[in-house]
Amino acid sequence: MLTRKQHELICFIEDRLADTGVSPSFEEMKDALELKSKSGVHRLISALEERGYLRRLPNRARALEVIKAPERGPEAKRPAPPSVKRTMPEPANDVVEIPLHGRIAAGVPIEAFEGSTMLPVPAALLGAGEHFALEVAGDSMVEAGIFDGDYALIRRQEVARDGEIVVALIEDSEATLKYFRHEGAMIRLDPANRAYDPQRYAPAQVRVQGKLAGLLRRYS
Repeated sequence: MLTRKQHELICFIEDRLADTGVSPSFEEMKDALELKSKSGVHRLISALEERGYLRRLPNRARALEVIKAPERGPEAKRPAPPSVKRTMPEPANDVVEIPLHGRIAAGVPIEAFEGSTMLPVPAALLGAGEHFALEVAGDSMVEAGIFDGDYALIRRQEVARDGEIVVALIEDSEATLKYFRHEGAMIRLDPANRAYDPQRYAPAQVRVQGKLAGLLRRYS
């Protein structure tokens, strides 16, 4: 037995596939069902998968297959699809833009600065919360798989647990990307490269700006 919203969604997906052969985007599904956020769409799709109505096709963005057609009655409400321009295909991935705040040292700390550039990021790489991006400069985190030129995707938060990779602002002027640990009364920022030494600071000298949530890498 499907809930009303689950039934509306499976009908909408089935109609769109029959009409265009392409799955609707998460934004279109959100608008069609009058949901407040795309997280609600994710939950509905997961529920339909569990009930055997839908299947996500692997390695293909926005690829949904209806494997069990919904029962349709005259009383069933079907959301009206939003107007869609079909002259150009929509992007294959749901993408969000987050602020790109310049470069951050993964070696010796460099001066932190704010920028106005926005970086498009696949929504699947981000969880809940507010995020920003920093371009990595240096090689002190290579043993954690973080390389010079990578984009570190950071979830904003002011606290961290031992062992988490964080952006730490040192004396309100320099930022660095390191493992965060307590060591007695001190804060220790550990690199992931044996060529570098840990950095130790008094708690008042260090402010956590966020925790590493993901990475983007360019291949050129």
